[in-house]
Amino acid sequence: MSPILIAEQVLNGLQFGVMLFLMAAGLTLIFGVMGLINLAHGSLYMIGAFAAAAVAGATGSFLLALGAALVAAALAGAIVELVVIRRLYDKDHLDQVLATFALILIFSEGTRWLFGSFPLYLDIPDWLSGPVTLPGGIQYPLYRLALICVGLLVALGLWLLITRTRVGIRIRAGENDREMIAALGVDIGKLYTLVFALGAGLAGLAGALVGAIQSVQVGMGEPVLILAFVVIVIGGIGSIKGALVGALLVGLTDTLGGIFLPELFKLFTDDAAGATATGSAFASMAIYILMAAVLVWRPTGLYGAKA
Repeated sequence: MSPILIAEQVLNGLQFGVMLFLMAAGLTLIFGVMGLINLAHGSLYMIGAFAAAAVAGATGSFLLALGAALVAAALAGAIVELVVIRRLYDKDHLDQVLATFALILIFSEGTRWLFGSFPLYLDIPDWLSGPVTLPGGIQYPLYRLALICVGLLVALGLWLLITRTRVGIRIRAGENDREMIAALGVDIGKLYTLVFALGAGLAGLAGALVGAIQSVQVGMGEPVLILAFVVIVIGGIGSIKGALVGALLVGLTDTLGGIFLPELFKLFTDDAAGATATGSAFASMAIYILMAAVLVWRPTGLYGAKA
């Protein structure tokens, strides 16, 4: 396997990882601050993708589409928090799971009613289309490279928000002792709505960005949601740094495992088809094996707070 192909796959893994980070960052904030298991987070990812596809189709502007995805998902998240989620904070986790699972069904059927069952397509703009030549003669799609840069910039912005602003101080305080900051005069309800809307907006942005390289369809958020939960378990609940590191590990493991494991099994057998099937099966399990290994080593995740 050539070094150029390996480098391309590493970049693909990084691109996949930063998109997972946009999903996982909001999820880990919501779980860390509110203690809420939100299965409907993938639906907010879907809402962002559909909003972007609709606006891009109506205006032809990709940047307006991204803005619409961010606003639509954040607004949907704020409404959901005010109407439904706010009633679940003091409930058992099973109640949270059942309620947010019901939201998945509502969002899926509502989206199907509005847009139909057929996939929509979000075109990559001309100014981001085509390949770019990287050092070493690597030809890589400009749009995927832009996704990596956007994800890293969002990670930096979130880190600055959490560590350098008054809102960030309140978010971190709410994660550690919500009763105390409420006693100090902080409106915990507004803080929770803000955190939920922020997490929803990030999910919607991820959906719009990925929608340009995949089809936009009902149910597209559920497979990504599973991976996002894996990411926050690996990185540590409530940690933005952990979400970024975990997402990159999952993205690289999933992408490189799918390439290298079938080739590895071919070294031990003459049955190429069997080796490919076995390698692909192990590749699909690689991220869960990684998660198990991390939990054995650090039960709270790489950057989770120690109990």
